[in-house]
Amino acid sequence: MNMADQTRKAEQFRALHIPGKPFVLFNIWDAGGANAVAAGGAKAIATSSWSVAHANGFSDGEQIPLILAIENLRRIVQATDLPVTIDLESGYGDSPEAVGETIGLAINTGGAGCNLEDSFPANGKLRKTIDQVDRIRRTRQTADAAGIPFFINARTDVFFQRPPAEHDDAMVTEAIERARAYAEAGADGIFAPGLVDLTLISRLARASPLPLNIMVGDGTSPLRVLAEHGVARVSYGPGPYLLAMKSLEERARAAHTPRG
Repeated sequence: MNMADQTRKAEQFRALHIPGKPFVLFNIWDAGGANAVAAGGAKAIATSSWSVAHANGFSDGEQIPLILAIENLRRIVQATDLPVTIDLESGYGDSPEAVGETIGLAINTGGAGCNLEDSFPANGKLRKTIDQVDRIRRTRQTADAAGIPFFINARTDVFFQRPPAEHDDAMVTEAIERARAYAEAGADGIFAPGLVDLTLISRLARASPLPLNIMVGDGTSPLRVLAEHGVARVSYGPGPYLLAMKSLEERARAAHTPRG
């Protein structure tokens, strides 16, 4: 992909993030899935790290080798004319320098954006805000040096620290503080997976300087309702992969079941 095409796609992807008018990312794991989702009317393509890992025989949590994840991105980018954002988990490195190298690979492969988590892949615990700020800042610097308006979706795992029934205003306050710090460091969006309470979603969407991304799952409100509460983007995470594998298993079981 030439730089002009990549820039066009990155700008196209960025323009989709409108609070109150959420667009949908039905996450995929390979080029075939990208084509299927594109045919279904998608405006952009997004990978799910969980799905990519499991489709290739690995567990999530940066267990799939980075070189394989990047090569998978390359095949997806080549298979579609839509913008592609890659789930890079925690950036495959603790230091800002390591994260910058990872982002550089994604940009050089044609990516329009990425997810970057603020938790440790080994245990899911939150990083200190200042440490994540340094990692995001290096990500922004890497993208700027490449001349690509790469969309940095800063994922905060604040709401993965406790079950949904225990989510409260204090957790939203922390998420807001992180969103503000991440925005100053150069992030373009805030992703809050695990958050399902509409009141808390609305508060975060109103106070965040970044467009809010919510992950669809059990207990999540319909898209129309999320739109009314200021959400700009919704993604499905591993849901599509699980759905596809369940259908495959059911078809296989039916095919192997004796009839008559």
